[in-house]
Amino acid sequence: MRAGDALRAAATRIDRLDAEVLLAQLLGTNRMALLLALDRDIDEAAFKALVDRRAAGEPVAYITGSREFWSLDLTVTPDVLIPRPDSETLIEAALAAFGDAAPQSILDLGTGSGALLLAALDCWPAAFGVGVDRFEAAARVARGNAMRLGKRAAFIVGDWATALDARFELVLANPPYVETEAELARDVRDHEPASALFAGEDGLDAYRVLVPTLPALIADGGVALLEIGATQADAVAILAAHAGLSAQLHRDLADNPRCLALRRA
Repeated sequence: MRAGDALRAAATRIDRLDAEVLLAQLLGTNRMALLLALDRDIDEAAFKALVDRRAAGEPVAYITGSREFWSLDLTVTPDVLIPRPDSETLIEAALAAFGDAAPQSILDLGTGSGALLLAALDCWPAAFGVGVDRFEAAARVARGNAMRLGKRAAFIVGDWATALDARFELVLANPPYVETEAELARDVRDHEPASALFAGEDGLDAYRVLVPTLPALIADGGVALLEIGATQADAVAILAAHAGLSAQLHRDLADNPRCLALRRA
């Protein structure tokens, strides 16, 4: 079957963009090159198997094993949350926080694929980073990404509250913040790790554990950047105030509250 015919057939079952990404993956090329080669013959059965997986709800990033974040090509597996463009707000906030300066030490709590830490290290190549995750499988994915991208980072398996006895100029975290009963898209609900998504009835359980640990982790003059849900800014800012931290809100490209910059008051 010709690639163009296969693409048109697939687009009747799944999103056209998803079909293009999967076909490019099959052919070992990129989407732009694919669109110039739609007369190529393809393995129809192999492509159908990829389309079947997507039609069943499996995220494209897990099918291809990769996702772009901050222009970095990251390996992702079902052991880690798929990085979202909204999370790049934390990197933009970090750049704004440091201006012409550069943090020398960066900590990423709940590192998953390592997306936030590796993006920060891409901005400041001379810095050294530490990523912490509760799960060895996730830390293994992050280590692989760091090695492939040539970033100076170490990854620790442990709990936020007990893993480290050190201070960092930049602390990053995208904790779980979805309410237990929240409605989620099928591909997220059925395929991404629940431990990286859900945080109790109000979605704040992870912040209740994480925020009180931050004063001991932020170096003098440093900042912690937390991703938040669109309705959680006030609640997390109150937790921060109780921990002796000031909070500054950053919004994402859709103008939704997305990040709190926390500093020792």
